[in-house]
Amino acid sequence: MSWIIALAVLSALIFFHELGHYSAARFFGVYVEVFSIGFGKKIASFRWMNTDWQISAIPLGGYVKMKGQDDSDPTASSSDNDSYNVKKPWQRIIILLAGPLANFALAWIFFYAIALGGPKALSPVIGDVVHASPAEAAGFLKGDKVLSVNGETITTWNELSEHIKSSSHTLTLAIDRSGMIQQINVTPRITESQNIFKEIVRQPMVGIAPAGETLTLNLSFAEALRYASDETYTSSLLIFQSVQKLLTGVVPAKEVGGVVSIVQITADATAYGWMSLFFFSALISVNLGVLNLLPIPALDGGHIMFNLYEMIRRKAPSEEVITRLTIGGWVILLGLMSLGLYNDITRLMQ
Repeated sequence: MSWIIALAVLSALIFFHELGHYSAARFFGVYVEVFSIGFGKKIASFRWMNTDWQISAIPLGGYVKMKGQDDSDPTASSSDNDSYNVKKPWQRIIILLAGPLANFALAWIFFYAIALGGPKALSPVIGDVVHASPAEAAGFLKGDKVLSVNGETITTWNELSEHIKSSSHTLTLAIDRSGMIQQINVTPRITESQNIFKEIVRQPMVGIAPAGETLTLNLSFAEALRYASDETYTSSLLIFQSVQKLLTGVVPAKEVGGVVSIVQITADATAYGWMSLFFFSALISVNLGVLNLLPIPALDGGHIMFNLYEMIRRKAPSEEVITRLTIGGWVILLGLMSLGLYNDITRLMQ
């Protein structure tokens, strides 16, 4: 049952991405011939608003086929007024951007729903105190709960961590120790540590770790809006960084996952309730938005690059260039998909 839910979630995310393209295309008067969830052989369809809406056999994405635009034939064009290729470059760019933007908007909605439901966060309760660290020298003990930093009230461990990492000067922390409020001064020390990409980074630290206690955040309307916006921005930035680290070799190719991993993670999330499902759905939606903005000709980002070139040079790239780059883009895209599928199968066999 969880796998069925996962496939339904993935299909819904793809649907909203393509709906973004479809809506923008219709807004600019472009005739949309086909709206498909999945690739390959059509298994179900109906016609509505002069468009064929269909579900195809291979659930690895989807597409909106517009008049005068065909990724399988980059030279396809039409001179009719309702054709994609007769629209101005800036209009085509908006149509292309609408898909990824729909994914970011959907992710924001998921995060906002989580904010309204009371998200969990790490409590600022100290667990371990590193030996010979500034925290040990200052007198911090396991079980101390940090209430404020330099007079600014904090409620989560993340807020405490941000205060420490952003300052190398002495900090005054108010703590609750067995019901007694105390003020302790501590000066962060530049220390080497590993980030989430296992790179060595140097940043201010005091030598404390969280106790692992969690709390439920009761957010106001304004706080919920900010939470959703912050989470959408943070997750988008993280995925951009992950792609960069992958291209530069920091993240090994074996970490690349495919559709099997996506479905499996989403299926696992269903076992932990709607909030976990919404969280991973938001991450996958952001992932779809970011990856489609990559400047690969087979993706939205590649088509955006072609249109930016036309806006700058006042002429479109030659058909030969478009064809060669598009073929190259499909080779790259299919290669990444094959790598992800290979890694998925390898993990399942371990």
